[in-house]
Amino acid sequence: MSRRTLATVIAVPMMVGLWIVAALVPVPFVTSSPGTTVDVLASADGREIIQIEGARSYHDGGELRMTTVASDRAEDDVSIFEALRAWASGDEAVQPYDAVYREDETNKENEVQSHIDMVTSQDEAFAVALEQLGYDVKSVVTVGQLSEDSASKDVLQPGDQLLRVGSTKVTDFQSVYDAVAAATAGEPLPIVIRREGKRRDVEVVPKLAEDGSRPLIGVVPGTSYAFPFTVQISIDPAIGGPSAGLMFSLAIYDTLTEGSMTGGRRIAGTGTIDAEGKVGSIGGIQQKIAGARMAGSELFLVPAANCADAAGANNGDMRLAKVASFDDALSAIEAFADDKDAALPSCG
Repeated sequence: MSRRTLATVIAVPMMVGLWIVAALVPVPFVTSSPGTTVDVLASADGREIIQIEGARSYHDGGELRMTTVASDRAEDDVSIFEALRAWASGDEAVQPYDAVYREDETNKENEVQSHIDMVTSQDEAFAVALEQLGYDVKSVVTVGQLSEDSASKDVLQPGDQLLRVGSTKVTDFQSVYDAVAAATAGEPLPIVIRREGKRRDVEVVPKLAEDGSRPLIGVVPGTSYAFPFTVQISIDPAIGGPSAGLMFSLAIYDTLTEGSMTGGRRIAGTGTIDAEGKVGSIGGIQQKIAGARMAGSELFLVPAANCADAAGANNGDMRLAKVASFDDALSAIEAFADDKDAALPSCG
């Protein structure tokens, strides 16, 4: 056997082995790609995605698409080849793991928080839409989150409205803290809640804090709203997070007003929304723009704080409009509905 042949016999298996190791050993990166887009003005399984009970609703056509990002989860393994593919792609992205997740973060934690963020974003969206239409919306105190070893586990749920804790009427966060502090660890504490529109009486047995200083029920209070009627948004429960808030608020507003706000055009976007109607930044803007482009959208609403990153996205023929508030978004849509070549605020 010649030296060249011997070298080949030795090198080929080594190279194969290295490729196998590279494929199997995970690297500390997270990849992201364009996710699904959902027209929240449409229907699914024979039902409108936005369903309103207690007020007249209108379904007059056009599209308002919420956009998503498909990312590796906290406990997923990513190979060097997957990371390189995402890096080389024009529509995908790759980030260091610790820029996205904590070292000990779990998929379950993400799912719970993502669900809470989605519910909160829908409430904020409903409140913003109603206030835009002249309704007086009052805030209420709810169960925001439950700690991992919460005494309220299996009794309370995120989203429950807190009406009374012990003998104290709940008016704000402090009233909840004071009522729990006055309770006795180990003894049932009566709590009155409202869940899915129904008043319920429950009991939680407070635990003593680790330092023995006070009783705890393992609840972080949150804020929701007392609405004059009911809105239900039916989307895939696997979709979570707060970034669809802007599109939800626009879709609810359109559903509560006669005529098509979009003028029948295909509009997409993203952005959180707060109670004052301010649009907040989100992650994965380039992947969301790509997803909207692939879905055939004509206009994409970009949160003002995401403009710098949006500049690197491949939007094709789809126009990008910069929005910092609900009013900005509404004005951009109405102008585009009248004239697709209308001057719109842009990211530069």
